Amino acid sequence: MCALQDPSAGKPEKDRPAEEARPPGADRPAEKARPPGEGRAAADDEPYEVDEEVQHALDRLTLLINAAEALASTLDTDTGIRRLCRTLVPGLADWCAVDLLDGDGQLRRVAVEHREAERAAPGLYEGLLPSAEGSEAGWARALQGVGPVLLTDFRSPRADDDPLLARELELFRRLETDTAVVAPLRARRQVFGVLTLARTRREAALTEDSLALVEDLAHRVALAIDNARLHSEVQHTAEHLQRSLLPDLPAHGPLELAARYRSAMATARVGGDWYDAFVLPDGALALIIGDIAGHDLHAAIMMSQTRNVLRGIACDRKEPPGKILARLDAAHQILSPHQTLTCVYGLVEKTAPDQSWQFHYSVAGHPAPLLVTREGETRFLDGGRGMLLGMDPDEHRPGAIERLPPESTLLLYTDGLIERRAEGLDRGLARLRQHAAALARKPLEVFCDELLAGLASDGTDDVALIAVRTGPPRTGPAVAVP
Repeated sequence: MCALQDPSAGKPEKDRPAEEARPPGADRPAEKARPPGEGRAAADDEPYEVDEEVQHALDRLTLLINAAEALASTLDTDTGIRRLCRTLVPGLADWCAVDLLDGDGQLRRVAVEHREAERAAPGLYEGLLPSAEGSEAGWARALQGVGPVLLTDFRSPRADDDPLLARELELFRRLETDTAVVAPLRARRQVFGVLTLARTRREAALTEDSLALVEDLAHRVALAIDNARLHSEVQHTAEHLQRSLLPDLPAHGPLELAARYRSAMATARVGGDWYDAFVLPDGALALIIGDIAGHDLHAAIMMSQTRNVLRGIACDRKEPPGKILARLDAAHQILSPHQTLTCVYGLVEKTAPDQSWQFHYSVAGHPAPLLVTREGETRFLDGGRGMLLGMDPDEHRPGAIERLPPESTLLLYTDGLIERRAEGLDRGLARLRQHAAALARKPLEVFCDELLAGLASDGTDDVALIAVRTGPPRTGPAVAVP
């Protein structure tokens, strides 16, 4: 007898009817494409897998991307390093450590992260390390630019080991290290520290194949550290420049003075916020706060020039504050056309020795001064208001006079103290009144410090403020200096 043949036998798969191309009783969806040479049985038993080398490359790329995101998420070096370590553990290592050279060339461990958090609690292994000079430790070799180096043999510390080597061996022993890679954090021909990655399990040991990845990673870390340090230096220089442009306050007299300036912590840019105070020939205290539009070197230069022009105008002749601001506006139109600014100019003075202090002032588009009594009552001084400077030099500049009760505090400030993103200005003004009322009887220095700490905490804008406090009733001369 001959075997019966399937009529479709020998036909190509694509020519068979769809119901015949599937095994009897099969109701699963069509199969995925298979690599050439792979049998049907293998395809039925296992899903299609990406080539191992391609997957390895994807894993490496993902790790580097995650590491870059951790480093780029902050400009604070220590915070970025901690986030990086949490990214690397346990994906690349069972534990990792980062040591950085400080400004004095001392090695300081800033982070240690372990897959078992209790094994490397914050601060447990961190802090200053012994000198690397003349040491045989792997960390010392990395600081010389050698590496990355794979370490596979960890002996116990000996009495004759140098301090850094002893510390290195002790850390490897305590964290039960099986293999480790020590790499220098090197960028732009400078070594900033050492990256240590370690495995505690033999089945997941680090190998020579890991060195290229660690070297790439260490270079990225070094670049991030270098950028963060450059940013910090620029920010420090910018703030130092800004502060050098601000004046010294009158140190003696019946009126107590305090001022503060804080640059925007989110940027490294100088700005146009400024304060000023000086005593005029007749004994009145000139009190000024201002804000030039812009956050750059040009704004800082304009701020300094405007402050000096205003000083000259105020000292030239005794005129009401509104007249002084009008003269400043006219000069500003000539020296700095198309540049706008806000300003409060006022005189704290007495009309007679037995009278209370008063504040004679004019406001050019600036937030209203705040008066805080000893009892904690607060009130914004809304008089004497006009448009900002640089708009219309012919604009009339009104003035106003307010009596300052004994032991009251008068506060002038820039908008960075009250403005916050995603909220109305009224809420910021209410917050200022609330904080100022609670601090009414605090020493004036504390009053300013606490306002700055409580209200300017987001650091998104420059802040300048100046405060003056009057003395008890009927005390002191009728001038701002003895």
